[in-house]
Amino acid sequence: MRYPLFLLAFGPPIFRSQAGIDATKGQIDIWAFLQVIWLGIVAFRAIRRLTRTESILIPRQIRSILLIALILGLLFLASAAYSPSRPVSVAYSILYFVTLMCVMEFIVDVYHNPPDWMQCIFQLRLIALLLFALVILTIPFNPSLVLVGGVGGGMRILGYAVAPLPVICPMIALISTYSLLHSLEPRSRATVFMMVGVAGTLLTRARGAEFSLLFVLILIGIEWARTSKRSAYAFISVCLASALLFGAAVATVGAERIWNFINRKQSAEGIASASGRTDVWRFVVHYCISHPLGMGYIAGFRDIFREYFELGIRVNVTGIGNAHNSYVQVLADAGWLALALYLILMVRITALGWRFAKMQTIVASGSGMIDRHAMRCALALLIMHFVQGFDAADAVIPLRTAFYIQNIIVAIILGDSTRLLVASRARNYSIAK
Repeated sequence: MRYPLFLLAFGPPIFRSQAGIDATKGQIDIWAFLQVIWLGIVAFRAIRRLTRTESILIPRQIRSILLIALILGLLFLASAAYSPSRPVSVAYSILYFVTLMCVMEFIVDVYHNPPDWMQCIFQLRLIALLLFALVILTIPFNPSLVLVGGVGGGMRILGYAVAPLPVICPMIALISTYSLLHSLEPRSRATVFMMVGVAGTLLTRARGAEFSLLFVLILIGIEWARTSKRSAYAFISVCLASALLFGAAVATVGAERIWNFINRKQSAEGIASASGRTDVWRFVVHYCISHPLGMGYIAGFRDIFREYFELGIRVNVTGIGNAHNSYVQVLADAGWLALALYLILMVRITALGWRFAKMQTIVASGSGMIDRHAMRCALALLIMHFVQGFDAADAVIPLRTAFYIQNIIVAIILGDSTRLLVASRARNYSIAK
């Protein structure tokens, strides 16, 4: 109740009355209405609290970031003028703005009442664990509620889950691994949650989730190895042991069988085209060269892409609703300027968070080290979303769980940065006096 922004991390309901919900085609269900209503309630509370706040102090660095996000939203809204489905583009633009208002209210609120930032990270993990448990418990009784395409395909059924397992499972593993390495909670709990997250990621069998988790875990391991000589020895030992185990697996099972398991028995052409994604991306780039303003927020890609699929794209376009790439999706939504603003926005957020994550000074409250751990873990989560952005576009599409989780992570980074900026200025002022 104090920070309802975190409730948005539950994202869209994992239960669906039908497969293939598509708001751009008028296919919606009761859950879509409930989701929009819930977002509206949280946004109404945020706006109401902002209007009743007597003093709002947002440092200049944070204001500039919020201004870029506002201009980006205005570009999305303006794209409705040439969108093939204007009502849908306007509706999604409004959802973008109300989410931005929720983030702004959180930043203002945590300045007055700063939370335990690491507990904020743990709450995100708790929500992810609840979602994952709900999916696992539902599959044996009524798989059609949480799966698209029935129960066929063996272990790959989780690859068709409506619930965002490719996002929440790596997040569980990443937070737990960071907590385990830095002893932020009991090791037994962190170990169990880490194994649950890794197992869920492997069951999901999504390449983007697996690669992003592995990439960020390596970054976390390298950063942890730099903390002490003992940590460095442990990290090197784990790397060597992993290499030996992989070599033994190749010698025992065979390189061909391992390769078929990794690439899902996909053809070389499918691997080279990223399962047909490169054809989609090429189409968007070529279209936006002649139409620099893009196609129209959210609705434009689906309609225009299906009109021009006969131009040689070698994939089935009937089930493609987005560009399957966050950066290409932003380009398709509102053109090159929107893509440039989005990249600038994310780079500035990352740079600001990294600046405070490297600070060696302790905040007057005595929680400086905890703030640094929370900031570093949040940055790791954000980088994970950046890497997954090359494989999926959910992080930039409202009403998707990844979109809300990424905004919550951004809110944590900006909220913690605001507090640290204000605290550092107050300390410098007292020293000057």
